[in-house]
Amino acid sequence: DGSCYLEWGQNKVLVSVNGPREVLPKHQANPYRAIVRYTYRMAAFSVTERKNPRPGRRESEISKVSGEALERAIFLERFPNTAIDIFVEVLDANAGTRIACLTAAAVAVADAGIPMRDLVSGITVGRADGNALIDLNKHEEDAPDAVDMAVAFLPNSKEVVLLQMDGEMSPKEFTELMKTAADNVEKVYEIQKKALKDSYENKKPAPVEGMDRIAAMHSMDKEMNDDSGEKVSMKTKDPLSFDASDYSETELEEDTADAEHEAFDGGKE
Repeated sequence: DGSCYLEWGQNKVLVSVNGPREVLPKHQANPYRAIVRYTYRMAAFSVTERKNPRPGRRESEISKVSGEALERAIFLERFPNTAIDIFVEVLDANAGTRIACLTAAAVAVADAGIPMRDLVSGITVGRADGNALIDLNKHEEDAPDAVDMAVAFLPNSKEVVLLQMDGEMSPKEFTELMKTAADNVEKVYEIQKKALKDSYENKKPAPVEGMDRIAAMHSMDKEMNDDSGEKVSMKTKDPLSFDASDYSETELEEDTADAEHEAFDGGKE
């Protein structure tokens, strides 16, 4: 029902969204709200050394926390007893994949037409070689003093829906990095909105040849005289819409069948 393809640095992510739809098995359904089933997977060829295609603990953990982040944005209470399935596949990875996937997933959910309080926008901040950085790559994450912090917000309210950190830092450094993340996530948010607007424009039906001429004729609001001398408006109407003015009142011919039946019932020949 919705999809998104994202290239963020070397990261390449593909997301599809299905739902709200029936929950199977049925005992997992929630009668008060929809459930979000977020599935994060990395392709075996997405990293330098071939990865085991079987999902590991890391993928299960990312699936759980990312699904919970999206739950804060979606109006789940509008779709009881249903499931929203989000499938995420990392085709190429170079650090920060959980944030790239979550950002793309939020766009895919919106593309599916599922009502949301806000998009979920994420960003990665941290430290490498003594420098505070935004959007760390794999080389920077492997630095001796590296700190990697993944943060996701609801941008309008600045509500934090995901916060994970690997490494150690002082409370002051943490505060500064959180401020940096909040300030720079707006750039991600603008890109998300632009992608959705462009997608909407591309989904508009292509113009049919000759329709411009018909539209020009329909745009004219001319008047002409009919046989009775009254003026009739030639203003265009929707050809599929009807109202009482489209029909003239006509007298129906008298049905003689009923009269014949009455005569027969009365014993008349």
